[in-house]
Amino acid sequence: MRSNLFQERLAAGEMPKGHMVWEFATRGMPRILDAAGLDFVVYDMEHSGFDLGAIADLLSANAHCRLTPFVRIPQDQYHFVARVLDAGAMGIMVPNVKNAEQARALVQYAKYPPTGIRGLGLGTAHNNYAMPSPAAYLAEANARTTVICQIEHPEGVRNAHEIAAVEGVDVLWVGHFDLSANQGIVGEFTHPDFLAALDTVVAAARTAGKVSAIQPGTPEQFQAWKARGFQVLSYGADFNLYRAALSDALARW
Repeated sequence: MRSNLFQERLAAGEMPKGHMVWEFATRGMPRILDAAGLDFVVYDMEHSGFDLGAIADLLSANAHCRLTPFVRIPQDQYHFVARVLDAGAMGIMVPNVKNAEQARALVQYAKYPPTGIRGLGLGTAHNNYAMPSPAAYLAEANARTTVICQIEHPEGVRNAHEIAAVEGVDVLWVGHFDLSANQGIVGEFTHPDFLAALDTVVAAARTAGKVSAIQPGTPEQFQAWKARGFQVLSYGADFNLYRAALSDALARW
């Protein structure tokens, strides 16, 4: 199994550099991201038009890159988890995790026995079509598969400590727009209630020995949220960066 660069950066005390892809499912996209120096990428299935075929194509191209590929699945259902992992994802991001029971189920879906219930489809894309030694591969896959729970609702914030304490959960990732909307303060990212929620999630992750993450959209947000203690910051989504760069270039004409 390939190395998980996201995990390696964290183990070395470094901040992994990431990005999210919602729009550009081209065969060259993973190599572009790799050439930019990213450590990980999240391919989105929640808000994008990507079906499993598009995700499988991206993961196939990503197999030749060093950066670690994750997939945000649309819902916390077994078939989404198992299929993207079998296609070559090295971790899953799950939207709107609200409690520890939900988090435990996700870990079960993502991990092979005896830790979880993930079914065995060996020798396919996630093995580069070579049959591995089953016992050794299952143990290695369980160790290297990353489980990311998104905190996007006040209920998830209230239960953040319990979610973080679930064995097998690696990351609490704040979905900042959804969280602010569910708090009734959509887009108010300096509101005291929003900032208090951020601090709760960061503290919950730290207490459990896990990682807190968020995706800033501006350099100012990056610096502010890094200062609040987030250990992983994934910068922007593909379409936003492309639009901003093109708009900036046109403004200079």
